[in-house]
Amino acid sequence: MTEPTIGVIGGSGIYDMEGVEGLQEISVDTPFGEPSDKIVVGKLAGARVAFLPRHGRGHRILPTEVNSRANIYALKSVGVRWILSMSAVGSLREEIVPGKDMVIPDQIIDRTKSRVNSFFGDGIVAHVAFAEPFCPSVSGVLRESVQSLKLNVHPKGTYVCMEGPLFSTKAESHLYRSWGASIIGMTALPEAKLAREAEICYAICALPTDYDCWYEGHDSVTADMVVRTLLKNAENAKRIVKTAVSRLAKRMNETCACHSALSNAIVTQPDLFPGKTRARLSFLIDKYFPPKAPAKGKKKSR
Repeated sequence: MTEPTIGVIGGSGIYDMEGVEGLQEISVDTPFGEPSDKIVVGKLAGARVAFLPRHGRGHRILPTEVNSRANIYALKSVGVRWILSMSAVGSLREEIVPGKDMVIPDQIIDRTKSRVNSFFGDGIVAHVAFAEPFCPSVSGVLRESVQSLKLNVHPKGTYVCMEGPLFSTKAESHLYRSWGASIIGMTALPEAKLAREAEICYAICALPTDYDCWYEGHDSVTADMVVRTLLKNAENAKRIVKTAVSRLAKRMNETCACHSALSNAIVTQPDLFPGKTRARLSFLIDKYFPPKAPAKGKKKSR
């Protein structure tokens, strides 16, 4: 059985992880295609960790093109039970200062439209609870980690996930502010939904890079502006990851509701599971629906 592992997904500007011992790169094939890059596995702060750059090393993959199903499946296959997601975002609030503040969001609004957001379908239906989209336990670890480093953190907030790759219009930015949203990004979904289906605890440390385009008197967001702030944020992100891994390592024997999210979610009758779909999802559902052994005297069907 694979050793319990803490996963780290690096967002824009975070393409490697410092201080990891015994580095090993792993190529993982999944039923959902290739993940964004090879997974880097090693030891950090006494815990086994697995790092994956969301956009690939060199930032080659658009937000819409990120194969989140493959990424989450691949991380689970190497033993990941907790994910720390480091994500660049825009700020929708004056008090959330780009390049200075961090946000640990507790809610999310889905404005994506071109992404596959579930492992299920093709004959097997599951409805997983998502009222609390981010794991409270892992969110707490991230919040405590930022505070321990004497960095500014907003302990909650609503993340708007837009499609991209273009940034918001002013009308959209003001609309999201009127909804009470705090930050805006392009990658938290379907990542968070898939992590929940895969029974992985998942939380985000969001690092604002700009004020989107709502803030009069500030320049509208540009890629150059984002990159400059990303470089400043990246160092803080790596410090936060190391601290959070150290804290989470002490709690790896704890269980969480996230780890049994599928227990009552699959509504399709097991005898109606299509063979190909059953095989594709076996890694996720076998604990609830063990494969039947072939009857004695009969050969396995091909």
